[in-house]
Amino acid sequence: MQLLIKNIRQLVTVKSNGRPFRRGSDMRDLGIIEHADVLIEDGLFRWIGASGTLTGTLDEDADILDASEYVALPGFVDAHTHLLFAGSREKEFAMRVEGKSYQEIADAGGGIISTVTATRSASKKELKKIASKRLDEMMKLGTTTVEIKSGYGLDADSEIKMLEAINELSEEHFMTIVPTFLGAHAIPNEYKSNPQAYVETICERMLPYIAKRKLARFCDVFCETGYFTVEQSRQILQKAESFGIQSKLHADQFSQIGASRLGAELKSVSVDHLEQIDEGAITGLKQTDCVAVVLPGVSFFLHYGYPPARKIIDAGIPLAIASNFNPGSCMSFSMPMMMTIACTQMNMTPEEAITASTLNAAAALKMSDTIGSIEIGKQADIVLYDVPHYRHIPYFFGSNQVAKIIKKGTLLEF
Repeated sequence: MQLLIKNIRQLVTVKSNGRPFRRGSDMRDLGIIEHADVLIEDGLFRWIGASGTLTGTLDEDADILDASEYVALPGFVDAHTHLLFAGSREKEFAMRVEGKSYQEIADAGGGIISTVTATRSASKKELKKIASKRLDEMMKLGTTTVEIKSGYGLDADSEIKMLEAINELSEEHFMTIVPTFLGAHAIPNEYKSNPQAYVETICERMLPYIAKRKLARFCDVFCETGYFTVEQSRQILQKAESFGIQSKLHADQFSQIGASRLGAELKSVSVDHLEQIDEGAITGLKQTDCVAVVLPGVSFFLHYGYPPARKIIDAGIPLAIASNFNPGSCMSFSMPMMMTIACTQMNMTPEEAITASTLNAAAALKMSDTIGSIEIGKQADIVLYDVPHYRHIPYFFGSNQVAKIIKKGTLLEF
């Protein structure tokens, strides 16, 4: 089946030029075609060019969509979320407004462990129902691919329940979903007196089972003071790698203990957060293809310092933007809002923010060969916006400007 999207006012291709990501000044090159046509066939981009120049034969029964009023972008790729959870933490939001810190709230019984309690109690069916609604709302905002982490179970049965739910949603929902195992999200209460025993449980019980059933593409660890040490993180991630599960890291969020350096050492797919990254770590990452994933909504929501995105980009490290949607530090999955914050608070240009939310974000999931840009042969995930220029997407914040969503070549209706 063919779909011709014709007369697109402005087509933002974010073309990769055969590379997995863009870095440095190349992040500003969006590969724009003014007044463009795009032909989609069998869920893939088959032809892209200036309006009226289509070569080849168009089927008699092809669908034709006039996009003369729209700007088109690749679907956003949200490469870091904790979307699957039960319960909510609006009480903590109020506490934070009154001056309590993230760690003070956690010490008072809130934080990650609070969500763990609610998520352990929820059935897999309940978790899927909650998550499916969130996925619908996320897609309406232009996101077509999302990574979802476990990490609110923190015991073998609950973590497996979460990963099963994520994988089942991947089969049932239009969204492309990437599962990540984050059993090392926090030390559960039952292991507070012996954290290393929990590390051994992850390595010797959880990871072998997850690998056998192919429940996770990545393994992530919250490497941070009060959570998992560099050595514990190395142990978990090397064990995961031995099973063919690639590594990611929550790194340098609250303190500098060497987490992003560990990511460079292990050649992790990505290191995420980086609010406290230092010059030495930046130098180390420059020697790798590790993607730096920044989470603007977290700094905005928790009201603390932003990652040095400008330094990271100028150092030539590929940088991606993600929402980090979760109940404690960013209750938003709006990628346009993340782009606005990145531009206004992190000195990123609109062009850099778009590249970071599409092609580079796909690279943070090792998927930029199939998604993240509008190029012949790639999966046809394309979003049309009712705006006069692509810069309106981060500029006109707080309003949904999505007009139409095409996922794998199918025009979706919500």
